[in-house]
Amino acid sequence: MLLQLNERTLVITGWENHMQINYIDDSSYERLPEPESFDNIFANIGELRELQHIHTAAMMQLRLKFEILNSEFRVHHHRNPIHHIESRLKSTRSMYNKLVQRGFPTSIESAKKNLNDIAGVRVVCCYIDDVYDMEDMLLRQSDVRLIERTDYIKNPNFNGYRSLHLDVEIPVYLSSKTEYARAEIQLRTVAMDFWASLEHDLRYKSTKNIPEDISREMFNCADEIAAIDVRMQRIYKQIQKL
Repeated sequence: MLLQLNERTLVITGWENHMQINYIDDSSYERLPEPESFDNIFANIGELRELQHIHTAAMMQLRLKFEILNSEFRVHHHRNPIHHIESRLKSTRSMYNKLVQRGFPTSIESAKKNLNDIAGVRVVCCYIDDVYDMEDMLLRQSDVRLIERTDYIKNPNFNGYRSLHLDVEIPVYLSSKTEYARAEIQLRTVAMDFWASLEHDLRYKSTKNIPEDISREMFNCADEIAAIDVRMQRIYKQIQKL
């Protein structure tokens, strides 16, 4: 039997002048069987731990980058654009499933090469403009390489989902070498996060298929929340002009 490494989510909540850090366990430790199909990806525990260590370090570096950018923004604009930051390390089970679904070999090397979201960072901002400001500020940094950009804010997903997705690669400086790790960054507003969290809870935790009329209602809710998002940003700009 193998012990699945559990996912932990680090939530960093921005207050007036500091960041509050909380850890949330996304899944409990679970014993997994060792079928033959798991052999490749779990063959070398040392390699698996190194993979997880490097991508955990990448998450830490990205969190720090956003914390610094959040602080810098406050110096110049007297407010924090970031509401909170979440991060998670993809579980071995999730890595394996995604490799299988995409038809890739189930090995550590294959995971490093083919998965951009082993490390995941979600940055929840106050306003829509903040999302694009944070993107611009991050991508100006010379050690951040953009791999892929998908804008679900300007082009919402079929179900109404809105976020800006950035797949990036950054260097991780170790004691004797430099490794490069990829990570998926999701930037969204508080309103987008509210809808996405509840939609995920309703759709993916349901034991039954969601009827089309309910799916349509959830889509309409996404549109209504998006409209409120735009209105709140407009109100903020009006207040700034007073």
